[in-house]
Amino acid sequence: MFMGTPGFALPSLKALVDSGEEVIAVVAQPDKPRGRGLKLSPPPTKVFAEEHGIKVLQPPGIRTEDFLQELSGLNPDIIIVAAYGKILPKSVLELPRLGCINVHASILPKYRGAAPVNWAIARGEKVTGVTIMRMDEGMDTGDILLTREVPIDDGDTGETLSDKLSIAGSKLLIEALERLKRGDLNPLKQDDSLATYAPMLKKEDGRIDWKKPASEIRNLIRGMLPWPGAFTLLGGKLLKIYKAAISEGEGREGEIIQGPQGVLRVAAGDGALDILELQSEGGKRLSSKDFLSGRKIGPGTVLG
Repeated sequence: MFMGTPGFALPSLKALVDSGEEVIAVVAQPDKPRGRGLKLSPPPTKVFAEEHGIKVLQPPGIRTEDFLQELSGLNPDIIIVAAYGKILPKSVLELPRLGCINVHASILPKYRGAAPVNWAIARGEKVTGVTIMRMDEGMDTGDILLTREVPIDDGDTGETLSDKLSIAGSKLLIEALERLKRGDLNPLKQDDSLATYAPMLKKEDGRIDWKKPASEIRNLIRGMLPWPGAFTLLGGKLLKIYKAAISEGEGREGEIIQGPQGVLRVAAGDGALDILELQSEGGKRLSSKDFLSGRKIGPGTVLG
């Protein structure tokens, strides 16, 4: 049985089907309202499962007696979990005879938690990876089965890196299952003293602190994509920043300083940032050049 909800989970589910495993059911979060019309939208894993004739379960909660009975009736040999979105209770973890295996988007024990991809970039890591882990009741604390490193490119964002890790994770998952069948997996206990955490993202996590070095701010901008997005204030109104490059220059923290024509250059705690793509409150996402063409924002204006 497979438990996963967003796009990150899709390559692992597809890999299971393509490798000939019998996926007896897919458990995903309930459909959510999206867009301006707030129309209910199914998660990607549900769409894939229905296209392949796989039973779909979308319980509002996984700790109910009804859900547990349904799982027991399905009698899975193993449960594969990839970005399902909720911590599994002991009753679910103990149900399959081979246990529950998780595809996690970091090299554990680093970046335990809900947003490992985003925080790895935001904190300036150069390398991350994926871990196949046997699940226990803790948050990403189970024994490590396999790991694989993935470099973080300078241009990576939370979106692009998530795509890379989802594919790497799907390949490692199949390798783990093949080795499990052969009996040559060697579980490794995690060293809790080395653990770091990647908490669930909040909107406020995207707020830019211009006192920080330009390099750190750029990492935040990359890491907070696609959500919540990095932001600051211009004239008291929200200004989202999607892309920036490190540059040179001096000024007060958050002050717009002289830069090339069509570039919004902002002083930081150390160095400066050239803002390349941004979006004003209620406006469209624009290049810095297009943004500035309709506005008078001179040097001396302070953001934040």
